[in-house]
Amino acid sequence: MGRQRFRSRRRKVCYFTQSKTEPDYKDVGVLRRFVNERGKIVPRRLSGVSPANQRKLAVAVKRARFLALLPFVADNIK
Repeated sequence: MGRQRFRSRRRKVCYFTQSKTEPDYKDVGVLRRFVNERGKIVPRRLSGVSPANQRKLAVAVKRARFLALLPFVADNIK
């Protein structure tokens, strides 16, 4: 068997902790970073957001969807 390959991966840093802000439903530009092209909320392990901020982010995305600031589902599904 060959040598094992280890990837040196940088630790993801929470966007909200780094920018010293909290997730807000009115800030649609920031929320779009954490919603994929299908309209789903990106999980913590992919986005790098801290657990507390991920919960706040989920609430903010749901509020923005309810107020029609973000779509529930992407329009271009084939």
